[in-house]
Amino acid sequence: MEIDGRIVVITGGGGGIGRALAEAFAAAGAGAVVVADLDGAAAERVATRLREAGHEALGLRCDVALEADTVAVVDATVAAFGRIDIFCANAGIVVPGGVEVPDAQWERIWEVNVRSHVHAARAVVPAMLERGEGYLIITASAAGLLTQIGSAPYAVTKHAAVALAEWLSITHGDAGLRVSCLCPQGVWTAMTGAPDEDIDGDGLQSEFAVSTAGRDGMLLPAEVAAAVIEAVGDERFLILPHPVVADYEVRRASERERWLRGMRRVNAQVMGSGPAV
Repeated sequence: MEIDGRIVVITGGGGGIGRALAEAFAAAGAGAVVVADLDGAAAERVATRLREAGHEALGLRCDVALEADTVAVVDATVAAFGRIDIFCANAGIVVPGGVEVPDAQWERIWEVNVRSHVHAARAVVPAMLERGEGYLIITASAAGLLTQIGSAPYAVTKHAAVALAEWLSITHGDAGLRVSCLCPQGVWTAMTGAPDEDIDGDGLQSEFAVSTAGRDGMLLPAEVAAAVIEAVGDERFLILPHPVVADYEVRRASERERWLRGMRRVNAQVMGSGPAV
């Protein structure tokens, strides 16, 4: 899909990958970028920066765990710009721990990391199918293709997000809906210990960087956003800013027992060296 002139909505757009996506889509010629975030002030700051750079932009508060908030963002976007061409369901959270994690935390991560994508699809896919075109980008994680050491809730919910993206592509791909699933490994964001403001990666360190997700190199959000822009141009389903993830997925599928043994060794090493993210 050509990005020029397209109306783009990004949840979790107040920082990290979301902010980088907003900046990248604007730079690629989007007709308007709507930045939605639980932190409404952060969303407006990003939108203001885009407007100051000469782009159409709108900043809105949105708790993606609440379907009504997502519907409100969609309604406001359509009211302001007439339609939504590309919806980036990007917001996500992590909860460390295993099955002992309290139900309330399991429910919260399920609402944010999975059900929010259901809400987004309900809100935008019917109009996209009616027009015969539209793009839904779901931010999952390499954890959704592999697993996440130290966080069962994150691994489980990201697997579910990948499954939903695949289902939407299979079910509606021939009707004009394009779907991409973003699956990066380590990225320098607030979730991985980076400062909230602009970063260049120099000197950044965190325990996340030595976990499984960080071993193949930590990327900057702008690098992830560049991979997304390229994938949208190609209409490619799986977006792997860390290409080595494709090799890992093949190994996991073809030699599952060996892969599990190897991951148990990694788990022992990471969990023994300190808390995992």
